Amino acid sequence: QVQLVESGGGLVQAGGSLRLSCAASGRTFSRYAMGWFRQAPGKEHEFVAAITWSGGSTYYADSVKGRFTISRDNAKNTVYLQMNSLKPEDTAVYYCAADKGIPGTLLQQYDYWGQGTQVTVSS
Repeated sequence: QVQLVESGGGLVQAGGSLRLSCAASGRTFSRYAMGWFRQAPGKEHEFVAAITWSGGSTYYADSVKGRFTISRDNAKNTVYLQMNSLKPEDTAVYYCAADKGIPGTLLQQYDYWGQGTQVTVSS
């Protein structure tokens, strides 16, 4: 069992930055690929970024490529999402998720996910 707790969300002006963190419980965190998803009001969950268990490979949605960076620290059981040049359309609840296999782009493919943290970008 893996429990995930996101933090770092908040209100920021367009063009600003935020860093989200996702703290995982359990000693097997390093065996999981990790992903970030988001859900805006009235919309489906959207893939944002993913990272393999080793951190050797990362994947991004086209909408965030070049602005967001996913990273992980297995010693701290934490995955991060650095978000720069934020836009109002980035406003959403952001979720982290853990997957035992190769990280996918659908939340349903992941084994665990957290409760989410709200990110609001004002124009």
